[in-house]
Amino acid sequence: MSTTTMIVKFPGGKRVDAEYKGFEIRTDQSPKGGGEGSAPEPFTLFLASIATCAGIYVKGYCDAREIPTDGLGLEMQIERDEERRRIAKLVLDIRLPEGFPEKHRDAVIRAAELCSVKKHIFEPPAFEVRASGVVAA
Repeated sequence: MSTTTMIVKFPGGKRVDAEYKGFEIRTDQSPKGGGEGSAPEPFTLFLASIATCAGIYVKGYCDAREIPTDGLGLEMQIERDEERRRIAKLVLDIRLPEGFPEKHRDAVIRAAELCSVKKHIFEPPAFEVRASGVVAA
């Protein structure tokens, strides 16, 4: 088993940023949540990770078969359960361009379903939360 580390920083206000593999990932809360809305909220990044992960698998499928991707797109509808304050359903809709080969329709759907983010939701990792460091008396 290997381990990598993501470093989280608190640069001010409601911003919470992460550094991982040479990238800075910025987040903020909306003004309604007390932030400035200067970056996506963490949950927005979570949703975007699902859609973009499926998208890279769709794009990879097409690229590997030299299927043109001009006009190819993906939309994700987010259905909320307002009573439970949770997402009830995510619908990924692959927007195939005009002239997309019909024989690849089902396969491109299967490609989107390979998304590793989705797989981690269905088989989640173990979570452990700790506090370390010096605590004032």
